[in-house]
Amino acid sequence: MLKKLQKTTDFIKKKLPDIPEAGIVLGTGLGKLVDEIKDQQSIFYNEIPNFPVSTVQGHEGRLIFGNLGNKFIVAMQGRFHYYEGWSFEEITFPIRIMKYLGINSLFLSNASGGVNPDFEIGDIMIITDHINLMPGNPLIGTHDEKLGPRFPDMSIVYDPGLISKALEIAEANNMKARTGVYAAVSGPTYETPVEYKYIRQIGADAVGMSTVPEAIVARQMNIPCFAASVITDLGVEGKIVEISHDDVIDVAGMTEPKFTLLIKELILSI
Repeated sequence: MLKKLQKTTDFIKKKLPDIPEAGIVLGTGLGKLVDEIKDQQSIFYNEIPNFPVSTVQGHEGRLIFGNLGNKFIVAMQGRFHYYEGWSFEEITFPIRIMKYLGINSLFLSNASGGVNPDFEIGDIMIITDHINLMPGNPLIGTHDEKLGPRFPDMSIVYDPGLISKALEIAEANNMKARTGVYAAVSGPTYETPVEYKYIRQIGADAVGMSTVPEAIVARQMNIPCFAASVITDLGVEGKIVEISHDDVIDVAGMTEPKFTLLIKELILSI
């Protein structure tokens, strides 16, 4: 792992004019934030040593560098998922690379199904905690202390300061932002009505197929982390309808302008 990290980091650093301050992972249908990045350059995933390649519609598959306001940042336009066949180590490899490149904060986004009956389609949910229902953990396996502790504390995964700032930004821009718990499942099937009910009963407000492995690795590597979901469908009794991945992309796309504003202003505030 350490040799792979060093080789990949060396490859990317040779192409960069500066050290990125923040890392961003853009989820399904939320890739347009890159339009706000100035003086950008990009590297396709298939050009980067040891990098997986995204196979999901709505995930472009590029690592993008540039200036967001006065911040030099790195953004993943497309992420990797367990349901694509990648291991948890491969899924989270880019997060470790971002740390090696020098980021001091990480911003994660996703599209998810709301199981809180108070939620509406198109809501933005700021993640305050998570439940890992995936069949594994990215820290399983041979351990090296250079990557962080063997048993990282998970009492505060999502940075309270960033959450507070995000809520202030949302209020200042008349943007309704929810807070809640995100449950991560393997996918790729959407949930059955009983599964939605179960996920709600164990304490979640939304459910999706990503983010948690990335947040776990960020915690191990001591990277302050912020994460938010766009609620693209509802897993609430009486409101469940048949959905497709195209539906999810469409709703995420409609929510994109306000989501982009939130993330951009949050990064500029750090």
